[in-house]
Amino acid sequence: MNGIPVLYVEADCVARGWEQSLIELYRKGCRIRTQYDREGDPASRDCTMILTILAPASEPVIHRDFPGGPEELEEYVMEVCEGIKDHLVRDPGDVSDTRWDYTYHQRLFAYGVPGGETFDQIEAMCRALAETPHTRRAQAITWRVGEDTECFDPPCLQSVWCRITEEDEGRFLNMNVRFRSNDAYKAAFMNIFALTRLQKNMAARIAKLSGRPVRAGRYCHMADSYHIYGSSFHEFEKRFLGALEKRSFEERTIRYEDVREIMEEARPAILAKAKNLGR
Repeated sequence: MNGIPVLYVEADCVARGWEQSLIELYRKGCRIRTQYDREGDPASRDCTMILTILAPASEPVIHRDFPGGPEELEEYVMEVCEGIKDHLVRDPGDVSDTRWDYTYHQRLFAYGVPGGETFDQIEAMCRALAETPHTRRAQAITWRVGEDTECFDPPCLQSVWCRITEEDEGRFLNMNVRFRSNDAYKAAFMNIFALTRLQKNMAARIAKLSGRPVRAGRYCHMADSYHIYGSSFHEFEKRFLGALEKRSFEERTIRYEDVREIMEEARPAILAKAKNLGR
């Protein structure tokens, strides 16, 4: 085909969906350079990806080959869903402040506009869906025109959109997310894990507001550029692709319930570490 291929993956659980998306990308993605390539790096493998997870909470949730472990995963969830690193965002009025330009939590839960007013977009989505479950207007955005076009590292996550369907089995919160750019190997699994946790939290909040049960439904992860950097090829081929040949799917994955206690017990230490960052 001409241009960047559009690839589709549908899976029953997060671990299988992420794994299959990487296999499809590696097999069918195009070669294209990036702004972050160093001299001698191969071109990245790239595609536009539409990945649907039919039941995000179904086991196994965790894939062993994402670059990290259970504690790092919990830390990232806390960063996105609870804002434990929002204090690292720089003061835009201080040119000498070199801290972060944003966090996803800040943009979703405290989106700032000129004049200093902030908006909790996630709470607004939950209230809108509690009142009108079928509304098509429940969305949150991260991009800030005038800032992010010139930002060195602008947000990759662009939007979150949700809608509730009523089915024989109950009410389900469907979530779509869109990334402009997504490092498929080094970042996508953690992104998906954290955002499906956000989906679960939102379902609980909507249930509380509406007084009616709501469960997390299917999750759709869309990335304009879903890529593996050329600098990651050696590790990816040796670690990820090598595991496909040597281990069964069960051996390549972990049940969330088997590490949930470890992740929850790590929370106090994660909070303490986050508070000390930037001091």
